[in-house]
Amino acid sequence: MRTDEAGKDVGHDTMMCGEAKAWFPMRVTYSREMKVKDELGRLGIECFVPMTYRLVDAESENPHRELMPAINNLVFVRSSQERISSLKAANELLEPLRYMMDHTAGRKPEIMTVPDRQMENFLRVASKTDDSVMFLDENTIIGKVGKRVRIMGGQFEGVEGVIRRVKRCKRVVVALDGLLSVAIAYVPAALLAEVE
Repeated sequence: MRTDEAGKDVGHDTMMCGEAKAWFPMRVTYSREMKVKDELGRLGIECFVPMTYRLVDAESENPHRELMPAINNLVFVRSSQERISSLKAANELLEPLRYMMDHTAGRKPEIMTVPDRQMENFLRVASKTDDSVMFLDENTIIGKVGKRVRIMGGQFEGVEGVIRRVKRCKRVVVALDGLLSVAIAYVPAALLAEVE
């Protein structure tokens, strides 16, 4: 076990007693996602905050681009629910983490998780911070859902998504249902293969 400067047990993320790890999309309050991410990283817990460059001080003499969270107050944490809950109770920096609930009609609300395969696909695209990807809200995507495709070459080889119309262009969109979507700015049609 690891300890902090005060000698307090801070633990380490391991799979104890067969607890299964999963990806949990979690909310944090007051834009503390980077502090939470740093603390989880210090504890050896896998996490992800989607990042993008945004123009800052656009009206000033020195406008510049700054790397910022793409979605405010959202952190993905890969661990067991028991481990996350115990850390929230024992660690002041992690207390702001809140489970997101799935309120699908006709079912009792459940804590949301993202399947590993779906998260791996999303991470391949969302971890890019350049102009090759765009984070979307539901109002940006128009039209019906197109074909499901797999990218067969280039930097996104192996990524699966759906063809959607975004800002008047057809793009490959990778979505985490009920959470967010990210679109790849351009993929040549020759690199796309339809997936059944």
